Amino acid sequence: MSKVSAFLWFDKEAEEAANLYVSIFRNAKLGAVTRYGAEGPGPAGGVMTAQLEIDGYKFTLLNGGPLFKFNESVSFVIECADQDEVDLYWSRLSEGGAPGNCGWIKDKFGLSWQITPKRFYELANDPDRAKAGRVFGAMLKMTKMDIAALERAAMAA
Repeated sequence: MSKVSAFLWFDKEAEEAANLYVSIFRNAKLGAVTRYGAEGPGPAGGVMTAQLEIDGYKFTLLNGGPLFKFNESVSFVIECADQDEVDLYWSRLSEGGAPGNCGWIKDKFGLSWQITPKRFYELANDPDRAKAGRVFGAMLKMTKMDIAALERAAMAA
């Protein structure tokens, strides 16, 4: 059986990013760090890859140089149990990064994350399509998702 994992190309911040993500996510651990040898292409002794695992999902972070940059076409979704969890991830991942709309944020490395409360999915999939539409409309006006505001939108007439 094959396994799918994420492989992320950084300029030279792979180890820093791995350490940051391990410090943010409760169920995360750092794995092997490999270094470039004399044959390169990076500086001898410099970090080539750093591996980490978050909630059972494996990531390999590569210091591949400035050739490629992250953009919003790839993002990682963090499904949050409550507003405290939304606030925690928003606060930690926004340090040096940039907030976007609808719960999206870029971290300081330019990697995009969607910080989404589980409650949003429940409200947006309500069988009452008018209610679900109000929730979706409220979300479109948000930067960081606010569960109480989403619930108020659901109950609005």
